[in-house]
Amino acid sequence: MVISAALLCVLYLGYRVYESKSDASLLREETHENAVSTVAVIYAKPVPPTETITLPGNIQAWFQAPIYAQVSGYVKMWYKDYGALVKKGDILAEINAPALDAQYAQAKADLESVRAIYALAEITAKRWLALRKNHAVSEQSISVKVAEAKAELAKVRAAEQNVRNFEAQIRFKTIVAPYDGVVTVRNINVGDYVNKEGTISSPGSVSNLFTVADVSMLRLFVSVPESFGPFLQPGLTADVTVPQLPNRHFTGKFLTVARGFDESTRTAITIFTIENEDRALWPGSYAQVHLTAPVDREVFMIPSTALVFQEHGTQLAVVGEDDQVHFNPIVVSKLLDSAVEVAEGVSTTDRIVNNPSAALLEGDRVRIVTPAPGYDQLNAPAPTKAAAPTQALLPMETFPPTGAPEAPLPTGPSVPMETGPSKEHSSP
Repeated sequence: MVISAALLCVLYLGYRVYESKSDASLLREETHENAVSTVAVIYAKPVPPTETITLPGNIQAWFQAPIYAQVSGYVKMWYKDYGALVKKGDILAEINAPALDAQYAQAKADLESVRAIYALAEITAKRWLALRKNHAVSEQSISVKVAEAKAELAKVRAAEQNVRNFEAQIRFKTIVAPYDGVVTVRNINVGDYVNKEGTISSPGSVSNLFTVADVSMLRLFVSVPESFGPFLQPGLTADVTVPQLPNRHFTGKFLTVARGFDESTRTAITIFTIENEDRALWPGSYAQVHLTAPVDREVFMIPSTALVFQEHGTQLAVVGEDDQVHFNPIVVSKLLDSAVEVAEGVSTTDRIVNNPSAALLEGDRVRIVTPAPGYDQLNAPAPTKAAAPTQALLPMETFPPTGAPEAPLPTGPSVPMETGPSKEHSSP
C-alpha cells in the first residue's frame, strides 16, 4: 500500500515536471510567433488597355438660322413663339410696310408708262421703215427711229425688272421658316419697327427677329488634346451626358476634326453627331464627353493605401517567397480618387502589403493574415489567384461587457489579439 502511494506520487511529480516543460515550450513558441508582424496583402489588378478622357463639349443644332428683316416696317403679327415646332414655309410673322407698298405701286405705274412710250416708238419705227421704198425719208432718219424704239424697249425691260425687285421685297413682308425645326428665339412683338439691318424698336440695336434650329440631329463640338489626336478617326464614338439628363447617356459619332491644333491650347476642334429624334437634347447644352481609345500599355492599379513614401521615392512593401518584406520602387502614371495606376515596378503576382506599418523595415519577416472586414476593404482589389490566409485580426483594444471585471494590463510588447486557431499563409 505504501509502495503504491509512493509510486503514484512519483508519477504525479513526473507528470507535473513534464507539463511545466511542455507549457514553457508552448509559451516560447507563441512568444516567437507573436514577435513576427502580421500584414494583410493585396494584388495589383491590370488596367484595361484603353485610355479614357473626360472633356467638356458644346452641343449645337445641325442647322441654326438667325432670321432678319429684309424690309422696313412694323410688325403686323407674329404667329410662332419660343419652342414652336415649324415646317419649312410656315409663316412666322408678317410685317406691315406701307412705304414699300407705295414704291411697288409706283414701279408698276412706271412700267405702264414706259410700255406706252415703247409702243409709240415701235409704231413710228415701223412707219419710217415702210417709207424706205419710196425714198421719202433718209436712211439716217430711219436708223434713228429704229434705235429709239430699241431704247424704249430697254427701258421697258428695266422697268419690268424693277417691278420684279419690288415683288421680291414684298414677299419679305412675310417671314417664313427656312426648314423644319424649332423656334429657339423670338425677339419681336406686335408694333415693333424693324428694317433690313435688323434694328428693332431702337436705332443702333441690331438683332434677329427669330432663330430657327433643326434639332433632329445635333453637332457636338469638343476640343481634344493632341495626345488623343491619333485616335480621332471615323468609327470613334463618344459617351455623352448632359446636366439636365444625368441618368441618360447619348452616343456621339465622329464626324470630322479640324486637322490642326490651336497653339494656345494644343487642342483640335472635333465634331461628333448625336441623333435627337425625340428632341430630348437642346442646342446650346453643356456636355460631358467621355472618349475611350485603345492604347498599347501595361499598367496596374493598386489602392493608394499601399503606397510608401520615402526619401528614395514612391515604393511598395512586397512580401517575398521567404515571407520577408522588400521595398520596391514604382512609377505612378495616374492618381485617382482612392487608387493609383502604376506603370513600372509591380506585377499581378506580387504580394503587396496594404496599409504598411512605419515600423516595417527591409528584410523583416512577416506573417500574412486576412484583415477583419472594414471600410478600407470594401474597394480593395481582389487577388488574381487563390490565396490561403485564414487568420483574422481583431481591433487592438477590446472592452469587457458591463459589470465584468477588467482584465489586467499586459506588461509585455503589444501584439494583435486573435480568436480561434491561426494558420500561417503558405507561400504561393
